[in-house]
Amino acid sequence: MDIVLRAIVAYVFIIFMLRIVGRRELSTLGPNDLVLLVVMGDLIQNGVTQADYSVTGIFLAISTFAMLAVAMSFITFKWGRLQTVVEGEPLILVQDGKAIEKNLRAERLNVDDVAEEMRGQGIESLDEVKWCVLEASGRMSFIKKQS
Repeated sequence: MDIVLRAIVAYVFIIFMLRIVGRRELSTLGPNDLVLLVVMGDLIQNGVTQADYSVTGIFLAISTFAMLAVAMSFITFKWGRLQTVVEGEPLILVQDGKAIEKNLRAERLNVDDVAEEMRGQGIESLDEVKWCVLEASGRMSFIKKQS
């Protein structure tokens, strides 16, 4: 039971830390996906090479994280308000060709970061952008102004 409780505490702490790290750093992985991928590998390693050599300990820890990931996915699907807390919500970075400095600072981004993404999508200048939205996934979406 100790392993299950430690796994639950670790899961909640990692989700919290990922929210602090920010969307841009997470890129296209959702927080739950990243937690599951990173921690599963570490839990297996700890169960095999540390003092706890039991296969039961490995199965308990991995199962707990997997169930928490599925439960979190279900809960955030059912209650949209919680999804905003766990995964974040889209944030407007550019509106009508003008950068919104407050939102850029909040995500630790600058205009050069936005310009890099714009160039990757074939947009030459901010003047062409009606909206730039930082999605909850960390990806930037651009809507060009109508000519």
